[in-house]
Amino acid sequence: MTKKKVFVAGGAGFIGSNFIRYLLEKHGEASVLNFDKLTYSGNLDNLKDLKNNSRYSFVTGDVGDRDAVEGAIKKFNPDFVINFAAETHVDRSIHVGAKEFIDTNITGVFNILEAVRVRPKIKKYVQVSTDEVYGSLTLGSKKKFSEDTPFAPNVPYAATKASGDMLCRAYHHTFGVPVVVTHCSNNYGPYQYPEKLIPFFVFRIMQGESLPIYGDGKNVRDWIYVIDHCEALRLCLFKGASGETYNIGADNELSNIEIAELIAEHFNQKLETRCKFVTDRPGHDRRYAIDASKIKRDLGWRPRYDFPRAFGETIDWYVNNKAWTEKVRKKTDAFNPHIDFRQAHPTLKK
Repeated sequence: MTKKKVFVAGGAGFIGSNFIRYLLEKHGEASVLNFDKLTYSGNLDNLKDLKNNSRYSFVTGDVGDRDAVEGAIKKFNPDFVINFAAETHVDRSIHVGAKEFIDTNITGVFNILEAVRVRPKIKKYVQVSTDEVYGSLTLGSKKKFSEDTPFAPNVPYAATKASGDMLCRAYHHTFGVPVVVTHCSNNYGPYQYPEKLIPFFVFRIMQGESLPIYGDGKNVRDWIYVIDHCEALRLCLFKGASGETYNIGADNELSNIEIAELIAEHFNQKLETRCKFVTDRPGHDRRYAIDASKIKRDLGWRPRYDFPRAFGETIDWYVNNKAWTEKVRKKTDAFNPHIDFRQAHPTLKK
């Protein structure tokens, strides 16, 4: 990796900012250009510690703008490209609208593929995607998503991510673009925008507010610490085989209500006094679980972080970084304003 240049789209977000920092720490001669539109969830404070790092630079840009993508890549002349730029919040794709998701998650991927296609110097392009493209698994089953699981997206967000993934597949087979697609489970860690479950609950409990839980709270996700995900992406970028897909997960299956209970316990509170069951969101997938055997076998990746410890340290990070959290709070009047706290959800059956 000596003296290699990495173009990172969407590097001011949660996973992208953690990846940039991790990459620069692991590879002392690597340089990074962070290309980010700075939407509501993009935050340059996530990389404040790199402000004076000569190997890091930032340019404002939208992956949905083909000229901007082409111009930035042409000027930086990277050896590797990785794309984190995405509209990711499922609730927004349902309650606010899917147009921005189409612009970023489909058109944006197309624009990057076009820029990479005409540049043989670029050795690899990694498209960071999600396990949600596979749809939903049955609660209580032992089945997991593999790379061969058919796509069956159930919400607009997942459909746009699946569309971008299919473009990557087509560009590899048609034009030989050296692209790798990754599907990861739910991430947790520092710098996550507080519309997502864990920081959202942490913020609310710190403010003495209720923890709104969709439906019966039994929806299950496989949780992975963000730095474990970053290491997997680093391996995919430098060692992954072009045209391949790699699933990334840590075998930490927990329901939403279990996550809420762990957060309440961390603050020495009882969940029954803090939670409130609210109307379920439309198209809410019941369970996700990742079979990560391929990336373990082919690239030698293993998750290193112990869930209980990393989860507790994540909560403490939000508690101890009040300057970051307050600035984020002031930027947005309300997190997840679509949740109707007035309408309690009736008890649901499995």
